[in-house]
Amino acid sequence: MIIVTGGAGFIGANFVLDWLAQSEESVLTLDKLTYAGNLANLASLAGDTRHQFVQGDIQDRALLDVLLARHRPRAIVHFAAESHVDRSIHGPEAFLQTNILGTFHLLEAARAYHATLTGEARDAFRFLHVSTDEVYGSLDATAPAFTEHHPYEPNSPYSASKAASDHLVRAWHHTYGLPVLTTNCSNNYGPLQFPEKLIPLMIHNALAGLDLPVYGDGANVRDWLHVSDHCTAIRAVLAEGALGETYNIGGNAEMKNLDVVHTLCDLLDELRPRADQISYRTQIRFVTDRPGHDRRYAIDATHIARTLGWQPQHTFTSGLRQTVQWYLDHQAWVQEVTSGAYRQWTDMNYGGRVAGAMGTGAAGLPTPESGMATPGAPA
Repeated sequence: MIIVTGGAGFIGANFVLDWLAQSEESVLTLDKLTYAGNLANLASLAGDTRHQFVQGDIQDRALLDVLLARHRPRAIVHFAAESHVDRSIHGPEAFLQTNILGTFHLLEAARAYHATLTGEARDAFRFLHVSTDEVYGSLDATAPAFTEHHPYEPNSPYSASKAASDHLVRAWHHTYGLPVLTTNCSNNYGPLQFPEKLIPLMIHNALAGLDLPVYGDGANVRDWLHVSDHCTAIRAVLAEGALGETYNIGGNAEMKNLDVVHTLCDLLDELRPRADQISYRTQIRFVTDRPGHDRRYAIDATHIARTLGWQPQHTFTSGLRQTVQWYLDHQAWVQEVTSGAYRQWTDMNYGGRVAGAMGTGAAGLPTPESGMATPGAPA
């Protein structure tokens, strides 16, 4: 069996569901169930004897030791993390606690457990650490995409905390011989994503008749990776990855944030048009940028393609349409997770940022009004 930390969150839950859809091997999901962890994400596994859920904190070493001794996993897949850049700017301590100290305690528990293993069980054990492309910093418009050898230059409390966790994982391999694997992925999107991130936030706000807040000048670029492709890549790395190696995982889909929002609006105009037949694009509002907003991320996924044969199967066009349809079909899920606490957060983060409204140009495209800060978006 395997243990998945953070398995009730967005990527972790998709991984658990994908794993059990394709394997008879059991999964124990460990999740603290913070605001972004949601047992409803795993509701379809109710009654499945291959899945167990434990609510707990990766900083609880005693709990970790008990779980490892009792269940004897062949692998730990570590998703548990605080992951939202804006939240890290408002409250960085939680990111240091979970992403750095949490990873430290998990590594130490895994090291102690690994020392008890012998023979084939010891040889087979893996600790797979799931990280982000944000550890590499920001790219100029024409710079080559991030490879696994790009220097670390994190620019936010979030990315700095993930960079630190990556270094800990590397050190535990080189110092203690812990059999680790690390993946650094680009921006994920897809079903079950908490609506604080760009795509689900825009869908939620559009349908609610709210402003669509776009940061800065709208030209911040991200490489978009469908979560199901990410899950497939992690499975490949866990199965065949070389110990101590890092694998960059990207979707080959660089997009400006404003272009993503425009595409979302156009899909919603088609799939769930407004009653007044006006485009959702008219709800776009440019807001002041967040501090230290990285300009561009881009992943060079040549290494994982060459060594493990992995390639993303979704184009951004097909993946985004599927994602929008999922949110349209699961409005009850959205209503459940967008609680009063969620509304307080969005009011705090975006309420003071609005710099102006958007007009509509001759071609029907949003254009900034005179004197207004120009576009970008939460990513």
